[in-house]
Amino acid sequence: MPATAVTPLTVGDAEFLIDTVRSAAEAAGVPVAVTVLDAGGHTLAFRRDDRAVLIAGETSTRKAYTALQLNAPTADLVEAVQPGGLFHTLPTALDRPLLFIAGGVPVHRDGRLIGALGVGGGAPEQDHSFADAAVQALKA
Repeated sequence: MPATAVTPLTVGDAEFLIDTVRSAAEAAGVPVAVTVLDAGGHTLAFRRDDRAVLIAGETSTRKAYTALQLNAPTADLVEAVQPGGLFHTLPTALDRPLLFIAGGVPVHRDGRLIGALGVGGGAPEQDHSFADAAVQALKA
């Protein structure tokens, strides 16, 4: 029996995720950059607050890409790249923009990976909480 089709992440979904993150970050007084990728790793949406540090744009994109490629929140992967960790050599073994800092979260629909969200600009714990809350709100 063929698998049922899962609705992909849409531009509307991406805009909802960005708006949700930005509302939470603004309430916390944290200027951020937000990147939303589809299941193929293509950018669906990107936004950087005027006051966010310039590197936040790059970190948000790399966090989203890492969460997508490994299908896991980047917050859960930080220990895995430490010496002796399962993915210790992964950041240097691939010519890919991986970043193992909290703030990237995969997005699932009906149990299938449909994209990822990355947030940069705040402390890693803040970035993760903004991203995770937005993904949970999308599911609601």
